[in-house]
Amino acid sequence: QVQLVESGGGLVQAGGSLRLSCAASRRTFSNYGMGWFRQVPGKQREFVATICWSGSSTYYADSVKGRFTISRDNANNTMYLQMNSLKPEDTAVYYCAAREASACSMEYTEYDYWGQGTQVTVSS
Repeated sequence: QVQLVESGGGLVQAGGSLRLSCAASRRTFSNYGMGWFRQVPGKQREFVATICWSGSSTYYADSVKGRFTISRDNANNTMYLQMNSLKPEDTAVYYCAAREASACSMEYTEYDYWGQGTQVTVSS
């Protein structure tokens, strides 16, 4: 079992930046593919970014490419999402997720563990 705890959400003006963190409870964190997803009320959970076990491979949704950067620190069991040039349409609850496979994935159904979510609100 893996417990994930997100932090770093908040209220920011358009054009601003936030850095989300996801702390994992397991020492085998480095074996897991990880991802960030987001969700707004009434809509399906949306893929944001994913990172494979070593951190050498990353993939992004087109809507965030060039503005967001996903990274991980396996020594400290933590994943990050640096969000720059934020837009009002980035407003959502952001979730980190882990899957019991080293490969990364853009499909939320392929993830086994989820954090509780952190709210990101971007004002115009």
